[in-house]
Amino acid sequence: MSATIIDRTDRTHTDEVVHAQETAQPRVLSQLDALESEAILVIREIVGELERPALLFSGGKDSVVMLHLAAKAFWPAPIPFPVLHVDTGHNFPEVLAYRDETVDRLGLRLVVANVQDYIDDGRLRERPDGLRNALQTVPLLDAINENRFDGVFGGGRRDEEKARAKERIVSLRDEFGQWDPKNQRPELWSLFNPRHRPGEHVRVFPISNWTEVDVWSYIERENIPLAPLYYAHERDVFRRDGMWLAVGPHSQPREDETVETRTVRYRTVGDMSCTGAVESPARTNAEIVVEVAASTLTERGATRADDRISEAAMEDRKKEGYF
Repeated sequence: MSATIIDRTDRTHTDEVVHAQETAQPRVLSQLDALESEAILVIREIVGELERPALLFSGGKDSVVMLHLAAKAFWPAPIPFPVLHVDTGHNFPEVLAYRDETVDRLGLRLVVANVQDYIDDGRLRERPDGLRNALQTVPLLDAINENRFDGVFGGGRRDEEKARAKERIVSLRDEFGQWDPKNQRPELWSLFNPRHRPGEHVRVFPISNWTEVDVWSYIERENIPLAPLYYAHERDVFRRDGMWLAVGPHSQPREDETVETRTVRYRTVGDMSCTGAVESPARTNAEIVVEVAASTLTERGATRADDRISEAAMEDRKKEGYF
C-alpha cells in the first residue's frame, strides 16, 4: 500500500500567498495621480484617433503642464505633434524666451500665428482700448485651417470661468470654428468622441478636471521649470482697475497713475497690456501652492482685464472660435 506524501513546504507557501491576497489593500491613487492618469489617457486616445492634432502652447503654466503630460504619455518617443502659439505681439518677453527654449529643448515644431501681421495688412483693426486678446480668434482659426489641424489641445480648467460648466473634455467646433454649447456630446464612462465632419475640428482639454491648486501642486511634484514671471520679483508697476500692470512698451501709466516698485508675481502670463500682477512674497512652488489655496479670487477674475468686460466675456469669445 503506497503512502501519500504531502509537500508541506508547497502547502505553506500556498497558504501564505492566499493570506497575502486576502489581506492586500488595493492601491489608491492620490488626487494628482488620478488627474495625471486621466489627462494622459485623453492625450493618447485623441492622438490615436485624429490625423493632425496640435497643442496650444503659450509658455504659460497650463500649457507647460500639458506639454509635460504629453511627454510622459509618449516617452521614450518624442511628442508626435506640433505646438501652436497665437502671439498677440504684446506678450511678455520672458515668456517668449521660455517658449522658444522649451521648443528647442524638446525638439518640437512651433507654429506661430501673429496678430501683428493681421493688423499690418488690414485683416484686423487695433481696438480703441489697445487690448489684443480678443483679436486672437481669426489668426487661431486661420492657423488651424492652413495646417489642417483636426484637433487642438487646450489648457482649460474647471475653475477658470463659468463657461467651463457647459464644456466637455472633447469640444466640437463647426466648419466656422465656432462653439455651440447646445451641440456637445455626452462623455459617459470616460468615452471621448472626437469624430467630426470635413471642415470641423475638435478642441480637447486634458486638464479639464484640474484646478489652479492642482496645477501648482503638480508643478511642484514634477519639478517643472517655468518662466520667471510666476515667482516673486521686483517690478515697476502702476495701479489700474484694481490691478498692478507692468510698465512696458505696451502698457504705460496715465497722468494720474503713479509708478511704484513692488514685489509681485503673475498668476497668469497672457497679453502684457491686460494681465495684472499680484503682490506676493512667494518665490517657490511650495509657497505658491499655499498662497493659491488660500486665495478667494480666480486667476482670471483677479488679473485679466479683458475678462472683466462682462460676465460672459470668455463664453462669447469661445462661441466665436477662440480657446
